[in-house]
Amino acid sequence: MVNLACCCIAVVHLVQERSWKQLQLQTLILRKEENKRYCETLNFKFIDADYDKDNWFDRVKGLEDEPERGERCTKCFDMRFERSALFAHENNFSLFATTLGISRWKDLDQVNNSGLRASKRYDNLTFWDFNWRKQGGSSRMIEISKREEFYQQEYCGCVYSLRDTNKWRKENNRPRIKRGKKFYG
Repeated sequence: MVNLACCCIAVVHLVQERSWKQLQLQTLILRKEENKRYCETLNFKFIDADYDKDNWFDRVKGLEDEPERGERCTKCFDMRFERSALFAHENNFSLFATTLGISRWKDLDQVNNSGLRASKRYDNLTFWDFNWRKQGGSSRMIEISKREEFYQQEYCGCVYSLRDTNKWRKENNRPRIKRGKKFYG
């Protein structure tokens, strides 16, 4: 199985607990090193499908002011799922999944629809749209994140989400997000 992990590496453990042994992890730059470290502890192979920022900016051009969960997010998810589905296809995997749906900030249907669209590009490829938020998944993610002292990202990861989150925080007298400073633990 191939797994797309952008922002919540702790979910990888949930995949392991369900007996899936091979993963592809595509991460945002800030998360890459902890993804590598955690994969080593699970004896999983880490495949670096490095972040293609130029492609991302091209895809979201004109959508800079879309709200979180809007069309910009769909374009972002589509880009990542297309790459993961291609990797799965090229390497003879029949199944791929993502950790993106664990986040309460994400629209689970939006995430899953992107995965399903990408899987339809290839015969014999299935997107596993498991709801990681249920059956204790969210609690388990927090437990693992605290134990491993993972970075606690307070926005989706894109520059526009950071901008909008900090704008909201300023309007509500909350401190600005300082990237790379807040960790579980």
